[in-house]
Amino acid sequence: QVQLVESGGGLVQAGGSLRLSCAASGRTFRGNAMAWFRQAPGKEREFVAGISWSGGVTSYADTVKGRFIISRDNAKNTVALQMNSLKPEDTAVYYCNRQWVFLDWGQGTQVTVSS
Repeated sequence: QVQLVESGGGLVQAGGSLRLSCAASGRTFRGNAMAWFRQAPGKEREFVAGISWSGGVTSYADTVKGRFIISRDNAKNTVALQMNSLKPEDTAVYYCNRQWVFLDWGQGTQVTVSS
């Protein structure tokens, strides 16, 4: 059974940084673009950043462009999200998944940015 396990969230002050990590069992990553998504209270889940299978192509939501960096390690089946210059509006539960054909969602990891 494929599972997605996110980690690395926490409480940070505005302007700070966090690094999220996503680990997958099974063959989740092979040949697939992966992405990070987030869901803030009372809002729909939204795309944050995506990365191609090779890692050569990345994409970002306008709200995080220039502040967040997505990366992957295919040998370890992990995807990371380096988040810098965090803002209170980045507060959300963060999830990883395939970018286009979703698997069952994991539990996510809570990121809280205080002002």
